[in-house]
Amino acid sequence: MELVFKRPECLIDIPFHFCPGCHHGIAHRLVAEAIDYFRIREKTIGVASVGCSVFMYDYFNIDVLEAPHGRASAVASGVKRARKDRIVFTYQGDGDLAAIGIAESIHTANRGEKITIIFANNGIYGMTGGQMAPTTLLGQKTSTSPYGRDFTYDGYPIRMAEMLATLEGSAFVARVAVNNPANLMKAKRAIRKAFQMQIEEIGFSFVEVLLACPTNWGMTALEANKRVGEEMIPYFPLGILKERKMADSL
Repeated sequence: MELVFKRPECLIDIPFHFCPGCHHGIAHRLVAEAIDYFRIREKTIGVASVGCSVFMYDYFNIDVLEAPHGRASAVASGVKRARKDRIVFTYQGDGDLAAIGIAESIHTANRGEKITIIFANNGIYGMTGGQMAPTTLLGQKTSTSPYGRDFTYDGYPIRMAEMLATLEGSAFVARVAVNNPANLMKAKRAIRKAFQMQIEEIGFSFVEVLLACPTNWGMTALEANKRVGEEMIPYFPLGILKERKMADSL
């Protein structure tokens, strides 16, 4: 019988602990598949942030460093500068990257650090109890916005991909989702391209992945998956926002 689907070699064979319907497991698989595709596992270093994203060190069969809250891109920049021969990526949530770590994110992209950032955006603080995040949608109820996010008090959700795409140092910026097969395949290609940009030393690459968080959204897995398509994607449009060609980087 022909084998058509298997666990990526880059993932450790243990059960995922994430909540039912959480998309972190899918995002992990796509990252692992990209590492396997380029056969770079032995030279890849991951940097984990604080939040649900930190548990990548339990699942990836690679070297992983844990960074202080919000500092993953800064730590990854240091690792890449010290070990230029390594492929370095971060896996960060929205509370980490877009809140306490927003300065590090912007300056890392602006410097054109040759690292890859995978930005897991589920619009809420997942690990710490469902507080409002910089990417929480208007009207969305959280533990710290029980009546829904109000722009007059809380401002608007930040579109990180659009912001980083404007910086000269960024080489590849995309936003993807994994809520249906078509979007998943596009996400797979974008994440692979992000690693390719680093392998070919073209520059800083960033992929924002829209994820569901059923537990903190107070929804079933199906409801949360549907919400990604009906509410998140309209505010956070999918697509490649910036792609530098090799000639442009010379």
